Amino acid sequence: MSTAFYTHPDCRLHQMGRGHPECPERLDAITDLLRSTGLDIALDMREAPAVDLRDVALAHSSGYVAELKDVLERVKAEGRSVALDPDTTACPQTWAAVLRASGAAVAATDAVIDGHIDNAFCAVRPPGHHATRDQTMGFCFFNNVAIAARHALDVRGLKRVAIVDFDVHHGNGTEDIIAGDERVLMVSIFQHPLYPYSGTVPKGTNMVNLPIPPYTKSGEVREMIEAMWMPRLEEFRPEMIFFSAGFDAHREDDLGQLGLIEADYEWMTRRIKSVADRHAQGRMVSCLEGGYALGALARSVAAHLRVLAGVD
Repeated sequence: MSTAFYTHPDCRLHQMGRGHPECPERLDAITDLLRSTGLDIALDMREAPAVDLRDVALAHSSGYVAELKDVLERVKAEGRSVALDPDTTACPQTWAAVLRASGAAVAATDAVIDGHIDNAFCAVRPPGHHATRDQTMGFCFFNNVAIAARHALDVRGLKRVAIVDFDVHHGNGTEDIIAGDERVLMVSIFQHPLYPYSGTVPKGTNMVNLPIPPYTKSGEVREMIEAMWMPRLEEFRPEMIFFSAGFDAHREDDLGQLGLIEADYEWMTRRIKSVADRHAQGRMVSCLEGGYALGALARSVAAHLRVLAGVD
């Protein structure tokens, strides 16, 4: 099994301020653990290209894309940081990082569809699942997974794709973009109440939202996934599966209050992989979202990757 690992040095240069949890060290923690455990040897290491803005426009409004490009290029030219919303700050290197993050997702999608690799993980930042069709939000600028999913459908001609979001925060941006698009099934878990305080009432029939109370343990989460996600995924028969892979539901992560551990991420990945193997020729692309306790993040990503790469 061939698993690609997409990243780029530009993704490390994006900075949102001293002490911000969405920091460059997140990527360092992941790559350091992969090297120290030898798991990197099992991966096809690839450099993320910059995204074509025509692909971005499949998920975001043309006005938003043009406005964000203008703002971030101005930030770069002026050499100063600017807050775009209460949680999201751009620095001079942000535009390059944004392009690489979405570019990784699209390149991975093409490589999987073309049969060059079986699946892929995109170790990129900034994350994307809070970015709505026309708004930055929650550390996110472009919605990497939504862009990749729409590319698979609108450019590569797939008929049905699924998005699996297991971040501790509701993927409101992805929901905003794909709600009502019956070519996409989105299944998600998230703590509620918690930022962005949405998701309890799905915006479309193509959503399976599982709001989970704080301090819910892994056994209960697994039961809900088995009962609610799996039948819908089997019925939908996706031709490709995308992960919004946030690891901040880990019990060591202070941005949420759920109790997941590495074994839970491994289990979720195996359950979704079984669907991909049956219906999607094993085609999966995973994009990093949250995860801010560095040790827990690295171990959880490694557990996720071991399943994708078929490494015991």
